[in-house]
Amino acid sequence: MSFSNKHLFFDLDRTLWDFDSNSKFALRYILEQEKLLEKCLGFDSFYKVYHQKNALLWKKYGRGKLTKDVLRYERFRSALKVFNVVNEEQILRIGDAYVEISPKQKLLFPNALNVLADLKSMGFNLHIITNGFVEVQFEKMENAGLSPFFDVVVCSEHIGFSKPHPNIFKHALKEANAEACNSVMIGDDYRADISGAINAGMHALWFEPNENNTLKFENRITDLNEIPQKAAQLLSA
Repeated sequence: MSFSNKHLFFDLDRTLWDFDSNSKFALRYILEQEKLLEKCLGFDSFYKVYHQKNALLWKKYGRGKLTKDVLRYERFRSALKVFNVVNEEQILRIGDAYVEISPKQKLLFPNALNVLADLKSMGFNLHIITNGFVEVQFEKMENAGLSPFFDVVVCSEHIGFSKPHPNIFKHALKEANAEACNSVMIGDDYRADISGAINAGMHALWFEPNENNTLKFENRITDLNEIPQKAAQLLSA
């Protein structure tokens, strides 16, 4: 069976690109360069605080309550303040270094490239829908070898709407010349990716490798290897 008129839309961070591992590598390197590990009581201590602060700020950003420029530095400002590090010049330097170093990391989730190649060979049209910053998302994709697989890449920053707003999904469908009923969204964030896509009339596959969420959802996968069969089932009905 050919899937040439079927479309798969992927989230990027925490679905294909291993955001947490790549982020930790970049952050540890920066803290070492800035000689802050001891002041922050070790990397794990810092990362726990940073992770919480960053997640809260991204939620505000996604709801339009925070600008990108504020988020870029405030995540470090608020985290470092917990450890009494309040040097503004240093905070700005760290914020800039993170945006430069993080997208150069190349770690993907297991089987990502092989699965994308398989999906292409099956005839699927592949696309990206991401809430990440434009300038780093394209660099991540290029550095990690993802770019050749995707036809349309939609960043929320480009169109003024973030997932789960239906407009970003409608925009992506239009750009890809795809119908919602012939499309599947694949992502790790239930609210942003799964609920958002379903509300836009699309199918959805929830990638949840750690199985930490007790929320019930029928089309749930723990390994990217499951996508070809699951996507084929959803779009053959």
